[in-house]
Amino acid sequence: MPFVRIWIHLIWSTKNREKLVTEELKPVLINHILENAKKKEIYVDKINCVEDHCHMLLSLGRSQRISEIAFLIKGESSHWINTNKLCKSRFEWQEEYIAVSVSDSQIEKVRAYIKNQNEHHRKRSFKYEYELFTKKYGFSKLG
Repeated sequence: MPFVRIWIHLIWSTKNREKLVTEELKPVLINHILENAKKKEIYVDKINCVEDHCHMLLSLGRSQRISEIAFLIKGESSHWINTNKLCKSRFEWQEEYIAVSVSDSQIEKVRAYIKNQNEHHRKRSFKYEYELFTKKYGFSKLG
């Protein structure tokens, strides 16, 4: 039996970064994502959302792909929100996402970062954070 531990920090936003994740929706959405992930054998270590985006720390299974996980989490959750009319307007996630690997030595730091998103975004916008991530990881050079 193979043993695999590949930590991924996954970040995705609402379409056009609309502020659709209300304080009422947030706990219900997080709980739903966790339940859905468990059914699909996606190991979510930590998740948090703010008005316009989510952060998730997950561990890839031996046959899982990041693109598949992002599709399953985002697609199913937006469908669920719309089917249950949990948002006043149509809810959609942006197609793009950021996924970066995390070493075991940085897990606690990433967990704390995800946990403290509300406080963090009192100081920095998601747009600014997104630009920092893309610059830090060299994504802006990709095209």
